[in-house]
Amino acid sequence: MTEFWESSFIEKQTMWGFEPTDSAIVTKDFFLEKNVKDILIPGIGYGRNAKVFIDNGIKVTGIEISKTAIDLAKDNGLDISILHGSVTDMPFDNKLYDGIFSHALIHLLDNREREKFIQDCYDQLKPNGYLVFTTVSQKAPMFGKGKQLAKDYFEIMEGVKMYFYDADSIKQDFEKYGLVEISEIDEPNKNTKNAPPIHFLIIKCKKTS
Repeated sequence: MTEFWESSFIEKQTMWGFEPTDSAIVTKDFFLEKNVKDILIPGIGYGRNAKVFIDNGIKVTGIEISKTAIDLAKDNGLDISILHGSVTDMPFDNKLYDGIFSHALIHLLDNREREKFIQDCYDQLKPNGYLVFTTVSQKAPMFGKGKQLAKDYFEIMEGVKMYFYDADSIKQDFEKYGLVEISEIDEPNKNTKNAPPIHFLIIKCKKTS
């Protein structure tokens, strides 16, 4: 998987562009409302979703598997700590955060990895901190495409495996982690004209004392 993301990264970053996702903008507003000051972004990539938080006074730490992505983030002026490694190897330290935001990552993990990732993120939250995950939903056009590996889990193209959530599977996976809200958002591809938006789910959890 590491090799796949490294080899395709430059092409992908061109497709994604450098504008933050709508999910990141919505989450920034939510974090400001909740007085979140210090966040972790697992799967930060080349940082396109980080700047919107930094520009609003929120401290950001990242985790990223791709050294290429980290170098690109630095080249584009992102002067923050980015830990080099896989989210499946969390935690990298004992620091606790006010909030954790992970965009379009959890659906790339298998069942065991998703369970560990959620737990690891929850463990790195301060009491009353917030987790926000975004994931493709079963309304996304690629749902059901390619080779089915397990229930709602497909290899949609060679080397790209995705799990597709719905409200029931979100409740199953997140209820014990303080699930407070599930919302829907259509994410436009801001760097490609006429590309259809992709349907995402935004999952919010709160860590109670």
